[in-house]
Amino acid sequence: MSNHLIEFTEFIVKSLVDSKDLVSVKEFPTSEDNTILLEVMVSNSDMGKIIGKKGKTANAIRNLVQIASKENKKVKLNFDAF
Repeated sequence: MSNHLIEFTEFIVKSLVDSKDLVSVKEFPTSEDNTILLEVMVSNSDMGKIIGKKGKTANAIRNLVQIASKENKKVKLNFDAF
């Protein structure tokens, strides 16, 4: 459904982290029809690079992905580490 958003999100995140091969972005279903939920997984050591000071990097990623969305839906990004 939103394959271009997954690829775009992966591109952004991989450009920020050291462990590029450990980046994973997956879409999950939501109960809201107008929402796309993406889960971004990075290595534990890269989590700080994705979040940034006071969450500024994470918010910037969210804004870029929302703008890139070609659908008229809200995009939610969750960041997690393993």
